[in-house]
Amino acid sequence: MTAEQFQHIAATIPHQPGIYKYFSKSKELIYVGKAKDLRKRVSSYFSKTFTSYKTHELVQHIHHLEFTIVDSEQDAFLLENALIKQFQPKYNICLKDDKTYPFIVIKKEPFPRIFLTRKKLNDGSEYLGPFTSSGKVRELIDFIKQYIPLRNCKLNLTDSNIQKKKFKVCLEYHLGNCKGPCEALQSAQDYAEGIQQIKEILKGNLGTVIDHFKKEMREHAADLAFEKAELIKKKIEHLENYKARSVIVNTRLNNIDVFSVLKEDDIAYVNYLMVQNGTIVQTHTVQLETKLEETDEDVLSFAIINLRETFNSLSQEIIVPFKIEYPDNEIIITVPKAGDKKKLLDLSLKNVNYYKDEIRRKRILHLEEKNEDEKKNVLHELKKYLQLSELPVHIECFDNSNFQGSYPVSAMVCFKNGVPSKKDYRHFNVETVKGINDFASMKEVVYRRYKRLIAENGPLPQLVIIDGGKGQLSAALESINQLKLNGKMTLVGLAKNEEELFFKQDTKSIKLPWDSDSLKLLRRIRDEVHNFGITFHRNKRSKGTFKNELAEIKGIGKHTADQLLKKYKSVNTIRSKTQTELAELIGIVKSKLIWDYFNANKQ
Repeated sequence: MTAEQFQHIAATIPHQPGIYKYFSKSKELIYVGKAKDLRKRVSSYFSKTFTSYKTHELVQHIHHLEFTIVDSEQDAFLLENALIKQFQPKYNICLKDDKTYPFIVIKKEPFPRIFLTRKKLNDGSEYLGPFTSSGKVRELIDFIKQYIPLRNCKLNLTDSNIQKKKFKVCLEYHLGNCKGPCEALQSAQDYAEGIQQIKEILKGNLGTVIDHFKKEMREHAADLAFEKAELIKKKIEHLENYKARSVIVNTRLNNIDVFSVLKEDDIAYVNYLMVQNGTIVQTHTVQLETKLEETDEDVLSFAIINLRETFNSLSQEIIVPFKIEYPDNEIIITVPKAGDKKKLLDLSLKNVNYYKDEIRRKRILHLEEKNEDEKKNVLHELKKYLQLSELPVHIECFDNSNFQGSYPVSAMVCFKNGVPSKKDYRHFNVETVKGINDFASMKEVVYRRYKRLIAENGPLPQLVIIDGGKGQLSAALESINQLKLNGKMTLVGLAKNEEELFFKQDTKSIKLPWDSDSLKLLRRIRDEVHNFGITFHRNKRSKGTFKNELAEIKGIGKHTADQLLKKYKSVNTIRSKTQTELAELIGIVKSKLIWDYFNANKQ
């Protein structure tokens, strides 16, 4: 859309708060923005002289726009954030944080169990968190269980089951880790008090728990039960020591969130400290990629609303290094100059600097931190060792994988000038191969990849790495021959787990020097294709795409499939069994159906 074209529609845009959406020619949402005055804000894109090439590039790709009017700036802020999270437009800030975080779940059941989980289900249970570190959560659960006995069995402790005396206490009771609710040795009310104490500990409010134990200790002492009183005294001492280690600010401070930001070129880092009752209960740093001319204020505002939502923060005060926009007027925004709050802000800034330096140290291990000459030297070294006719500035690597012996998928990664070119990575669902056949799968995906590149007039790689044995390499070469690409690229096999390279015609493999940069590059490529393929598998499984291959065999129902998997554990093992062996478990008729299915598809 040109400035002249925009002038024709400018009058239709109101002088009201709202959000605007820019779309490309292909109707892809490429940018979402908020505005106090929609017409003024949108008009600025088509009339200003850009200081940023990226903003100029955005305008060049705008084909049409849409806008939504809202009641206030705050509503615009929230709607913009929701749309960015949902659609992740190309030119908006990108929050690089795709982790799943652990929760502590208090299960909805009689005498609730407490345990760590990464799946938040809509089952009526209470989920506390999420937490940034599963290791710290486990440590916290272990700490809690030392002082507040809870059951860890899965018994259905309903009143009727307990009254019927269906259960007996186990070793955990005799070790003092459980008070035996299964035999009615602990009341539901007493158990519920323990659960409430745990909630207070997780909130950082150890004072309430310590007061409860002090009261219990005095009661035991009054009853002359001095041994019990001594045990509780030790619990109090441990809790006070834990509290002393955790509290780093004035305990009179209310619940607060602390944020700091550090920006370098197009990358920004934001640290978050969640403080409750004077205790830092969460700390987390995220990385963001800025796309246009976003200020530090823009980046920090965007990160704060996302992090507070992710970690379910209810704090009414936010500490930041400078004033920012925030959509909730009831939240207090504080920029401290001195005192405990300033110390917390300094601590947050220390964390964000450490995170940035750590990222930099990790990158030094990879080729991204090498200069252009160093990258070229690595490629020249690889060319020499493999005796290539061309410098391998464009390398592609393929890997096959399957899940429990069924439903194969493949992954391809691309490296250009020695570094990943992630926009060129590809996943493949194997389409023409029935059952598991690594050779046929490799043949298919290599054919599909380069047939498409030819059709699109795309550049061919100088080096193609096939992760697997000679069978996979031969299958890949068949596709290259079919496409008449012989001599236009070099194909080499990479032995699984051994980092040895081989060509089809060679009897001996090639081993690169163990400390060479070229071997480090090959390891990086191999790890990248493995991780890329595993991520694809994980996503497919989480979406329920993988099904039990046995269920596709006509005449074989779910019960029979479950029977077989329970005994043999995987489809691959079932495939290897004789008809007689299968018949012993599921009968002659069904065993023949399965045996015929797998053997008919052998190649």
